[in-house]
Amino acid sequence: MNTTEVAQISDRIITEIERAIVGKRDLLERIMAAILAGGHVLLEDYPGLAKTLIANSFATVLGLDFKRIQFTPDLLPSDITGSYIFDRQQGGFELREGPVFANIILADEINRASPKTQSALLEAMQEYQVTLDGETLPLPQPFLVMATQNPIEYEGTFPLPEAQLDRFLMKLSVGYPSLEEEQEILRRRRARRQDTFDLQQITSADELLAMRAVMEDVHIEADLENYIAAIVHHTRREQRTAVGASPRGSLALLKLARAKAALDGRAYVLPDDVKTFIQPALSHRLILKPDLWMNKTAAYEVLDTIANLVPVPVIEGL
Repeated sequence: MNTTEVAQISDRIITEIERAIVGKRDLLERIMAAILAGGHVLLEDYPGLAKTLIANSFATVLGLDFKRIQFTPDLLPSDITGSYIFDRQQGGFELREGPVFANIILADEINRASPKTQSALLEAMQEYQVTLDGETLPLPQPFLVMATQNPIEYEGTFPLPEAQLDRFLMKLSVGYPSLEEEQEILRRRRARRQDTFDLQQITSADELLAMRAVMEDVHIEADLENYIAAIVHHTRREQRTAVGASPRGSLALLKLARAKAALDGRAYVLPDDVKTFIQPALSHRLILKPDLWMNKTAAYEVLDTIANLVPVPVIEGL
């Protein structure tokens, strides 16, 4: 498989999902880039904007096993990972796998669960494994967590710790549809005559893993690697940030830039591929100074400043 085939298959995947999701092509392409890059996605937006539908649609079209976990204050870690239960008939302990043993996990309203329960996902997201009673169990591949949280309800919530936020490849917002898009949503619902969508499977787990392998063959110039490093380094020196992005942020930009190139059918990375993902990949990794905590757009403004400050390399021959 090569980047041209990856681009063709990805376009078919996104086109099929657009039968359910209206007017969000750019968002779907970014999520597809995260899937190709092998990272997790945090969707932060208001209720009713199809965050759950997006996750379910990707699972259906990719041909992957999908599990939804509704995070609540009384959710326990074992409700996610599973546990060993004594089987009287067999006379021994039997593993009852939790919902984390699936290809795509939707962690719905992840900030409503306690930190102890949230941490149950840390090992799964980073190591792609779960440890139960001293036994390490691998998770099915590919494995992807899509988490949602509501940006306006803070009562009864537990903000995600920085260590867990850092494990999300990027944070995205769905956004409200335009007037024309909402009219199209209503028209399609009337014509469909049901709430559910009948989406077709386009690919499979094995083919998706083959598509991911192609990412390692996408070429990136040393100057672009230095560009990525400079952007992340400036987040640590910015006066408005208390803590800048970690090296995991640099790696996220590298992976996403390669995925964007593959989505466009290219075997090489352009500066615009990097610039596309500066905000989605880094905004949730910054800890701002206390006087900016109430400014919801401050992180994006900081990254805009950095993007304009760092010189963009000129790649000869492209």
